[in-house]
Amino acid sequence: MSALGNGADRHRRPLVIGISGASGVVYGVRLLESLRELQIETHLVMTKAGEMTAAYEHPLPPRAIRALSSVHHPVSDIAAPIASGSFRTMGMIVAPCSMRTLAEIASGATSNLLTRAADVCLKERRRLVLLVRETPLHAGHLRAMLAVTEMGGIIVPPVPAFYAKPASLEEMVDYTVGRVLDLFELDTGQVQRWNGMRERQALGENGKESAPWT
Repeated sequence: MSALGNGADRHRRPLVIGISGASGVVYGVRLLESLRELQIETHLVMTKAGEMTAAYEHPLPPRAIRALSSVHHPVSDIAAPIASGSFRTMGMIVAPCSMRTLAEIASGATSNLLTRAADVCLKERRRLVLLVRETPLHAGHLRAMLAVTEMGGIIVPPVPAFYAKPASLEEMVDYTVGRVLDLFELDTGQVQRWNGMRERQALGENGKESAPWT
């Protein structure tokens, strides 16, 4: 794994990770694990609903997930460094992002440290990526996603990339995590890069082929 691009100073800055109460805690966990391998400092904030969901659907208990981060902030600690724009970061990823969290970010009426940190990223023109996790979607959800996009955020629903021919659930998750970190010019080494039809060739012992697009 390696940092891409020539923004060396920016890549030394921490990355904020938020885990809210939607299904899909595994995305937040794999982001923390990948960023640790990349030696990127992480600041984690989990909502109470996020901790409840983690306890139900992930083998790691919340305390072990918190231990994967460089720094953990309680969701009620509105005086934490990540609540201020003067604390310089690369940006923030909320994975997964619940509809309530999305709605708070879209409205700017934040009620906890996670949504405040996201609001800071928007006002400071830093990268904010939300892995929104809900289906089906009603018009209110779609309007909230549009509002965040218009403010500069990036909506990344964690949909599987079947064209990458994943052999396991873990490969599906890792591909999404890799594409999310691409947005910060960070390479996990887990994304198949498309080099054109002439470069298409079998990968690995199982004969998987690279995808026709990314």
